[in-house]
Amino acid sequence: MTQKSEATVKIACRNVWKIYGNTPNSYFDHPTGSASDNIPELVDKIRQNGAIPAAADVSFDVNEGEIFVIMGLSGSGKSTMVRCLSRLVEPTRGEILLDGEDLLKKNKSELIDIRRHKMGMVFQSFGLLPHLSVAENISFPLSLQGLSAKEQHEKTARVIELVGLEGREKSFPRQLSGGQQQRVGIARSLAVEPELWFLDEPFSALDPLIRRQMQDEFLRIQSTLKKSIVFITHDFLEALRIADRMMIMRDGMVVQIGTPAELIINPADDYVAEFTSDVPLARVLLARDVIDDTATVQAGMFEVQETVCVEDLLCHLAIHRGGVAVAQNGNPIGVVTPTSVVCALSKGSEVKPDTTRQQEAG
Repeated sequence: MTQKSEATVKIACRNVWKIYGNTPNSYFDHPTGSASDNIPELVDKIRQNGAIPAAADVSFDVNEGEIFVIMGLSGSGKSTMVRCLSRLVEPTRGEILLDGEDLLKKNKSELIDIRRHKMGMVFQSFGLLPHLSVAENISFPLSLQGLSAKEQHEKTARVIELVGLEGREKSFPRQLSGGQQQRVGIARSLAVEPELWFLDEPFSALDPLIRRQMQDEFLRIQSTLKKSIVFITHDFLEALRIADRMMIMRDGMVVQIGTPAELIINPADDYVAEFTSDVPLARVLLARDVIDDTATVQAGMFEVQETVCVEDLLCHLAIHRGGVAVAQNGNPIGVVTPTSVVCALSKGSEVKPDTTRQQEAG
């Protein structure tokens, strides 16, 4: 199989804790300066003392150009983590490395500069300024950067076109639909051309039809811009549509990290299984996940891309019963056969790891 190049980590979270309560650092007073190895036991101790462990020893990487989804039920710690990444909330302990530099060691002015030039943020609350027009809302962060009026106009016009708001530049928020308001919020965060994009349940306040349209719009924008994205949601079907990799949290702790297929086929526990129980495997497994290791690529064999889902593969296999070749970046990497698909769907066989996207918790 063709080996993929190692992914470049954009932001790394290392053993991050956020504890609300008195003397939060007292739980780490060990000779090594680290927390107990038994994280669940320590979390219980913190709670018994009346404090709240909103994030407990959380570690993960987000690669360049990747959509990394953090999900969990209300109170699981997912929103706390995205705020820790941007230091809107100060972590109690741990490291957050942006391009290899620890954000927790940045002073106030350095952090403001990073937020203005490297980070974009979109939240469930649109946060639009009601007295400003669409164009003025979008250009507001650009004015904070000190750009000239000409530069502000050019960048604002570009993102307005990107999110499909042409003709609404002079409209005020009250004159827009919910979906249009969310597009303004997205455009405003993109105007600064961020390297890292944080989205905290940005579509959850929208009705289902508009939400689906905004997901499509989000994916279209990402296909063009290739941002490094941390996306928060409690909706597994939404995560399934957009995630390269996912992290599921519970009680402030990481339960499992992996691709959607890995989480569905090999859930770490009943909590993860409950999230994924209603998802059809044929929509999740990709061609690369169901390659038949005993088959070889033959000359003239019908070819599909590695990212084609099994549901779409079935019609090809009905015609090409001997199997179809799977290509990665134009190069064949294996063959999918009816047998390999049936084995994956019926036996729940282990998903083959994607070495550029797989990340183990911790």
